[in-house]
Amino acid sequence: MDKLIWLIPVLPLAGFIINGLGRNALSKGVIGTIGSLLVLASFGISVATFFQVKSTGVPVNVQQFDWISVGTFHIQMAFLIDQLSAIMLLIITGVGFLIHLYSVGYMHDDAGFGKFFAYLNLFVFFMLLLVMGSNYVVMFIGWEGVGLCSYLLIGFWYTNPSYADAAKKAFIMNRIGDLGFLLGIFLLMDQFGSVAYADIFPKAAGAVAHGAPIVLITMLLFVGAVGKSAQLPLFTWLPDAMAGPTPVSALIHAATMVTAGIYMIARSNILFTLAPTTMEVIAIVGLATAAFAALIALTQTDIKKVLAYSTVSQLGYMFLGLGVGAYTGAFFHVLTHAFFKALLFLGAGSVIHAMSGEQDMRKMGGLKGKIKTTFITMLIGTIAIAGIPPFSGFFSKDEILAAAFAHSTVFYVVGVITAGLTSFYMFRMMYLTFWGKFRGTHEQEHHLHESPANMTIPLIILAILSAIAGVIGVPAVLGGHHELGAFLAPVFEGSTKLLGEHELSHNTEWILMGTSVLIAFAAMGYAYSKYVSGAQVPVADEEERPALTNLSYHKFYVDELYDKLIRKPLDSLSVFLHRVVEQLGIDGFVNGLGKGTLETSKGLRLLQTGNVGFYIFMMVIGIIGILVYSLVKI
Repeated sequence: MDKLIWLIPVLPLAGFIINGLGRNALSKGVIGTIGSLLVLASFGISVATFFQVKSTGVPVNVQQFDWISVGTFHIQMAFLIDQLSAIMLLIITGVGFLIHLYSVGYMHDDAGFGKFFAYLNLFVFFMLLLVMGSNYVVMFIGWEGVGLCSYLLIGFWYTNPSYADAAKKAFIMNRIGDLGFLLGIFLLMDQFGSVAYADIFPKAAGAVAHGAPIVLITMLLFVGAVGKSAQLPLFTWLPDAMAGPTPVSALIHAATMVTAGIYMIARSNILFTLAPTTMEVIAIVGLATAAFAALIALTQTDIKKVLAYSTVSQLGYMFLGLGVGAYTGAFFHVLTHAFFKALLFLGAGSVIHAMSGEQDMRKMGGLKGKIKTTFITMLIGTIAIAGIPPFSGFFSKDEILAAAFAHSTVFYVVGVITAGLTSFYMFRMMYLTFWGKFRGTHEQEHHLHESPANMTIPLIILAILSAIAGVIGVPAVLGGHHELGAFLAPVFEGSTKLLGEHELSHNTEWILMGTSVLIAFAAMGYAYSKYVSGAQVPVADEEERPALTNLSYHKFYVDELYDKLIRKPLDSLSVFLHRVVEQLGIDGFVNGLGKGTLETSKGLRLLQTGNVGFYIFMMVIGIIGILVYSLVKI
C-alpha cells in the first residue's frame, strides 16, 4: 500500500488536468463522472491506508524525492500518514466525493460546469497535500493552494461584482494569516535546523516550557490558523464567501479548508503545549469567536449566512478545545462538524434549488411537506449541531465543554451559553424554512420540488454519519470507550504527558451534560414558541427592529469598522504616497534632473556658433584665465 500513497493526491490532480483541458470538449456527464470517480478512487486508497495504520499502529512515511538541498539543510517532498492525517484523508476524500456527486446535479445547468469541477479537483489535491506533508513546507504549499482555490471558487460567478469582491476579500485576509505562518516556519528553521516534523517534535519535547522562542513560534503559527480558520479578528471573509456556489460552501467553508488551522495546531501540539501563554490566547480567541459569531447568527435571514456564522462559531469551539489542551476533543469536533455542516450546507442548497434561487428565509416556510428528504436530513443535522443526544455533535461538544470546565469555570459558562445560542438560531432557521405557511411567490410555490437523486443521496449519507458518528467518542461516564481518543493517543502522547490527566468525577460530568442538554432543549422550545406557535417572521424594516437586533443583523458593524479604521486610512496613505512622495518627490527629483540637464544644454549649445574667430577669442580668454589662476595660486 505504501507504493500507492502518492496516488491519493495525484488522482484529483489528474481530474483537474483532464477536466480543465477538456472543459469545452467533454460532455457534462463525462466531466462529472471523471471528477467524482477520481476522488472516489482516492477515497478508496485512503480507506486502505487508514486500516493499515490502524492495524499496525505505525505511521507510513513515504519519501518521494529530495526537493531542496542547501549545504546540510534538506527539504524532502515526503508524505506522512499517521493516525491524525489518516482521518483527515477520509474526511477530505469521503465528504469531497459526496459533494462532487451533489455538484453534478446542482451545477448541471451552469455554463462553467467543466471549469467548476476542475477547480473542485484542484482544491482536493491541495488539501490532501496539506495534510499528507511530512514537513511544514509541504504543508505550506497545500495551505497556499487551498487559498488560491477558495479565491477561484468563491468568485466562480465573477460577473457579479459583489461575488468577485468576496473572493478578493477572502484571498487578501488569508494572506495576512499566511504571513504569520510563513514567519513561524522561518523561526522553526532557525531554532531546529529543519522543517520536518520528525526532526522538530522530538527536539521540542526536550525544550524548556515558556521559552520565548517557542512562544513566538506558536504565536506566529496561530496567526496563520486565525486567518485560515476565520477567527477574530480575521473572520469576516468567511460569511462573504457564501457568494460561491453552495457545494463550495460545503466543501471549503464547512468540511475541509477552514479546519486546516485546527489540523496545523493539532499536528504541532507538542509546540503549543510547551507554550501555555499561547494556549491561553487560543482558548480566549476561540471562545470569543464562538460567542460573537453566535450572536450575529441569531438575526440573519439569509439561510447560507446563518450557516456561515454557525461555521465561524463552531470553529471557535474547536479552538477553545485546543486552547484548554483537549486536542482529541477539538479534532473529534472537526470530524463531526464535517458531517453535519456539510449536510446542512448541501441541504440549504437543496432548499435554494427548490425555491428557484431564493435564499431569504422570510420568503420560505411550509416546505417540510414539499421537500421531505431535504427536511428530514437537515433536521438530523440541526439536532446534531445543537448538541442533543444521541447525535454526533453532542459527544464532541460535550468533550470540549468538559475540558473547558476543568480549565476554567468562566470558559465553561460562556461555552454552554453559546451552545444554547447555537440551538436557538439553528432551530430558528428550521422553523422559518420548513414550518408555517409558504411566504414566497405563487411562481416559486408552483415550482417547489425535491432535488434529484444525485443531490439527495449525499444528504442521506451525511445524515446517517451525523447521527451515528458520535459512537467513536462515547465517554466512560456513559459506559463507552473513546475509540477516537485511543486511536489518536500516539499523536498527542507527548502533550498528554506534559499536561497530565484532568479527569472529572462522573457526577460532575453528568451535571455538565445535563446542563448543556437542558439549555439546548430550552433554546429549541423558545425558538418554537416564537416562530411556530407565535408565527413570527423577521421584519425587513430596520425601524421596526429593536436596537440590539439591528446591531446583530448588521454584524455589529465589524466590516464598517475595518473599512474606517484600516481600509480608508490605507487608501489615504496610498494616495499621499502616490501624489506627494512618488509624483512630487521621486518623480519630481528625477524629472528635475532631466529638465535641468536639458535647460543647461540649451544654454551651452549657444556657445557652438561655428565662427572660427569666436573660438580663437574664447581660447585667448581661456589662456588668460589659466595665467591669472597660476599667478594667484603663486
